[in-house]
Amino acid sequence: MSESTAANAPEARVPTAVDTVAEAWVDTQIALFPEYRVYLGRDGDQSAYSDYSPAGAEAALAAATATLSSLEAAAPVDFLDEVTKRDLTRELQLAIDKSAARFDERDLNVLASPAQGIRDVFDLMPTETDDDWASVAGRLRNVRGAIDGYIDMLRSGIASGTVPAIRQVTEVIEQTRKHAATDGFFGALVARAGDGVTPSVAIDLEAGAVAAREAYAELGRFLADELAPNAGQHDAVGRELYTIASRGFLGASIDFDETYEWGIEELARMVAEQQAIADEILPGASVAEAIAHLEGDPARKLHGTDALKAWMQEKSDEAIRELGGTHFDIPEPVRRLECMIAPTNDGAIYYTPPTEDWSRPGQMWWSVPEGVTEFDTWRELTTVYHEGVPGHHLQNGQAIYNRAELNTWRRNTFVSGHGEGWALYAERLMEQLGYLDDPADRLGMLDGQRMRAARVVLDIGVHLGKPLPDGSRAWTGDDAFDFLRANVNMNDGFVRFEANRYLGWPGQAPSYKIGQRIWEQLRDEAAAREGSAFDIKAWHKRALDIGGVGLDTLRWALTR
Repeated sequence: MSESTAANAPEARVPTAVDTVAEAWVDTQIALFPEYRVYLGRDGDQSAYSDYSPAGAEAALAAATATLSSLEAAAPVDFLDEVTKRDLTRELQLAIDKSAARFDERDLNVLASPAQGIRDVFDLMPTETDDDWASVAGRLRNVRGAIDGYIDMLRSGIASGTVPAIRQVTEVIEQTRKHAATDGFFGALVARAGDGVTPSVAIDLEAGAVAAREAYAELGRFLADELAPNAGQHDAVGRELYTIASRGFLGASIDFDETYEWGIEELARMVAEQQAIADEILPGASVAEAIAHLEGDPARKLHGTDALKAWMQEKSDEAIRELGGTHFDIPEPVRRLECMIAPTNDGAIYYTPPTEDWSRPGQMWWSVPEGVTEFDTWRELTTVYHEGVPGHHLQNGQAIYNRAELNTWRRNTFVSGHGEGWALYAERLMEQLGYLDDPADRLGMLDGQRMRAARVVLDIGVHLGKPLPDGSRAWTGDDAFDFLRANVNMNDGFVRFEANRYLGWPGQAPSYKIGQRIWEQLRDEAAAREGSAFDIKAWHKRALDIGGVGLDTLRWALTR
């Protein structure tokens, strides 16, 4: 942290017994999951990986159990402690419950499993100096050990009959093929070093890239030869596993049957709202016709990733400049957000938080699919607000800045329903503040909101075997693509990837819209309680100052 930043920061409180347990838990996580060190921007070994084997899972369970015992013995001294104890208990108990349900043994999907995470960490590693590149080379060498441990875990699942669905296995085999190719990610990563490293580091990088490619080739062979013949044939995980998974993504327990019916109603509301705006854009037009009209408008096009990056940065800077001091308190360090083009090509748009010392700022990433060179501003403006300010960047940056009150665990915890729910809340808020007054921009926002509503219906429907919205029969995984295709105005490759993501990552996709629902309920309840005294800027600050917590904890803290 710079001297000026430190001078403006509030004085830190004296750590309590509860804080001590929480800080120790962060240290334990770094020891068990060294990739977390990179995420936090902590000094130390930047090349180590988690132990993804059954032995690693046993060590993680023992640590969670011991920490929960220590936490139970720690007496809260104030409101901050009460929040920490309540939410850390939630996280630790969830880890214990997931272990009992053998989640690790079936942990394979197209987006967020060790198959991707082992590679993803490279995106956050610094590459400015020779020492940085030496750490990259060390991590490349260690990919094989991480992959071997992961294979051992999946093998354990085969033995116990706890396996992922064949659809996920098939898709990940294709991902491993790309990573194993000489022109894949690892070769491109090493090429970025160029002549900017010493000869010895250059040699280590080349050798590490070869080793990492071979490791992913080995993972692909295992998936094809051993896991695929034993994989599950059904996408649905059932109510018991879904309940645990959903609790993890929401930090709350909900009524799935009521939420499914709400999702159907919310989807219908989004469709009607879209149709009304389509008529504004092109009188008498359908939604599809209005979209076609906008896609043909050259004034709403960006050409090339350089133009996309510059436009994202411009819109992000504008939002930070104009919102700071009106509806939000935005501390000076949080006012810096970098918009980036990701080194991958999977189509994802995502955010990574700043490091604790602000040496790495918050970053908004766009992974542009191969061959995509044009971008529609009307479709993507709401994405800038979702990932940046007032979305993820404000939420995460505010928590990290609030180190005087929040311990390290509170500052860096991310619960999907809380974080993604806030980001969707932010999108709607920007509409209410007039930033989406152009009907085209509102249509783009609604396109995303409609997709999120459709995901509630699809995800709960498939994994719990609910009746299809028309009541004709029960959902199956094969219904996911057509249902999503009818509700998302994107190309078939995107739709297929998204559908596969939901089928392999149960409970995550609905957390966005459900989280938004809860955030809006909490705000509206506060406005009703406080009447004319309600101050939305003060409410936003109070809510964000709590840090990342589960939604049940958030509700308790805001209504206490």
